[in-house]
Amino acid sequence: MINYLILKNQLNNLIEKYDFLKLFSIGKSVLHNEIYCIKFGIGKKQIMYSAGIHANEFITSIVLLKFIEDLSIAYTNNSKIYDFSICELYNNSSIYIIPMINPDGVNLVNNFYDSNSDIYKKCLNISNKFPSFRFPLDWKANINGVDLNSQFPANWELGKEFKSKEGYHTFAPRDFAGEYPVSEPESKALYEFTLSKNFNLILSFHSQGEVIYWNYNGYSPKGSFELAKDFAQASGYSLEDTPLLSSFGGFRDWFISNFNKPGFTIEVRKGN
Repeated sequence: MINYLILKNQLNNLIEKYDFLKLFSIGKSVLHNEIYCIKFGIGKKQIMYSAGIHANEFITSIVLLKFIEDLSIAYTNNSKIYDFSICELYNNSSIYIIPMINPDGVNLVNNFYDSNSDIYKKCLNISNKFPSFRFPLDWKANINGVDLNSQFPANWELGKEFKSKEGYHTFAPRDFAGEYPVSEPESKALYEFTLSKNFNLILSFHSQGEVIYWNYNGYSPKGSFELAKDFAQASGYSLEDTPLLSSFGGFRDWFISNFNKPGFTIEVRKGN
């Protein structure tokens, strides 16, 4: 289990213990919680790892916290991970790790807000319009009821149309694309931060399925498939094409189409 305060404490503990880590915020959520990023490395090659964009997929935040710790221990001990020298990685690359893009939503799913609070009641009213959803367990959206991973300008209009036909034409626990692209502070923060850097590739962590989505709408930038095969071999996950209804408006979709560089969705674990 995790929430925003636990994440904040864990990140502060990490930077106190490992002074080579850099901690900063890329923006704030609807409820003014910081969207934290950890930087590991000083090299020119820039890589982004992101997680926790969907509230009920908070396990991905824990995965990236563990990844930061593993990198830090290996760097301190001058050791390797998967036969890669982490000291060489540190010197040659700059890895930006954003473990929780949707802190308000994660807090909601994990019962951080009192059931008598206005925040909780607002989200409950939204969820009640979708009776098949368990509240708050099935909540994926941000605290406004907008799916942050449907917010990016990569065939956003088409994605909104598809999801509207599925019943998500207004604020909802999941799949509502918003009134316009990057309307939400969390998606806008991720969008603007990405534009401010020169990332060579991005990895977006979701849950679940133990699959890796490696192309966008049938297109993949040069080198994507080779990297995807390496990731599959390391993880044991299968490579798959992104399902049609999930192929529009995602952060990774926008990154691939806008920058023509590799982007991957990693669906961790199986089950609920």
